[in-house]
Formats: sequence, C-alpha cells, structure tokens
Amino acid sequence: MTIQELTDYFLQYGAFFIYLIVLLEYLNFPGFPAGVIMPLAGIWAARGEISFPVVMLLTVAAGLTGSWALYLLGRFGGSKVMGVYFKKFPKHQPVIEEKMEFLRKRGSIGVFVSKLLPMVRTLISIPAGMVKMDFAKYTVSSVCGIFLWNLAFVGAGYFFGEAAVNFFA
Repeated sequence: MTIQELTDYFLQYGAFFIYLIVLLEYLNFPGFPAGVIMPLAGIWAARGEISFPVVMLLTVAAGLTGSWALYLLGRFGGSKVMGVYFKKFPKHQPVIEEKMEFLRKRGSIGVFVSKLLPMVRTLISIPAGMVKMDFAKYTVSSVCGIFLWNLAFVGAGYFFGEAAVNFFA
C-alpha cells in the first residue's frame, strides 16, 4: 500500500481511520502497523489536514482502549489463556512468570517502562491484568508510556516526514 492510498483512506474516513489502525495495533491484531500510520498522521498534521493535538489525543485514546481490553482479558481470563498458551509453548512459561513477578515488584514503573519497548509494550497489559494490578495505577502508567511512544512516532512524521516522503518519491 502506498502513502497516497493511505492518505485516500484518511480523506475518506477521517480521524476514525487513525484511531482504528492504532487500536488494532495495540490489540495485537494484524493490519497496518501503527509505526507506519502514526508518522503518516504526523505528516497530515504538518500539512494542516488534521491538528497535531487531535492526532495525539486519538492515538493515545486508541492505545489506552486497546491496553484496557488486554488488561481486562488478563484480569478475567488470563489464567485460561495462559494455560492454553503454556501447553502450546511450554518453554515460554518461565519467562512469562518472570515478567509477572517483575510486575508484582515494580508495578506501575514496570508498565511504564514496558510501554516504551517494542513488542513488550502491547503484551504487558495481559500480565498486568493477571497480577490484578491496581487499575488506576495501571491506567496512569500506561497513558504516560503510550503518550511518549506515540509522540515519538507522530512527532517524527510531523517534523521529518515531508523530507522523508520527498526523499523516497
């Protein structure tokens, strides 16, 4: 898919397109990676097609919505999900149990740091729910990490994106 095709989707579906793609990424569903759509949304903001604060609000809201869904999955169904997963991948069990212990000890700081790491940032929500981390603390640490991660990608598109588009055009 080209940048022009993505831009056409944005023009057709508006800000909902940004929210949906980022939400799917935070839910670990396949699709467009948010690492592509967020810089592109930054370019759209730089061009004046959408405001930068609105892009940030949309991407953080989408990230938080996805994180809450995975947290709740972990909190109310995590044991069953992990039981099936461990049967399929028994070598992963010690590593995942180690991460859950890390969350029990580090709590909010563990979530915040995890939200800044590729791949771990979306998956940390399930173990956080499983260890029954305080939902308010989980939310605050998630918002902070999600904001910084998304700011890096949207900001890169805003400040450097047009030069990159012209370079590759």
